[in-house]
Amino acid sequence: MRIWVYILIMVLVTNLLRVVGVLLIRGRIRNRFMRSFLYYVPYVTLAVMTFPAIVGTTASPLAGGAALVLGVVAAMFGLGLFPVSVICCVIVFVIEGLL
Repeated sequence: MRIWVYILIMVLVTNLLRVVGVLLIRGRIRNRFMRSFLYYVPYVTLAVMTFPAIVGTTASPLAGGAALVLGVVAAMFGLGLFPVSVICCVIVFVIEGLL
């Protein structure tokens, strides 16, 4: 029974935040700083959730760190999400195999 109360509270809070956003911001956001801030929020959120998993999930933090660095370098050279993830997986596999 308590789980349903928790789920209901979660639904209410999530939807309340969305409704408040829609009610407070009706027109186009013209502030350059706010537009830039809102543009980068999804990327920062993804990075904050992904970084601890990259370093902590591997058997060796060295393997995770190396995969992170090489993944960033591969992304800077214009590779897409799938090739970067394959490179990172291969790097972790090789380094953990050597250690």
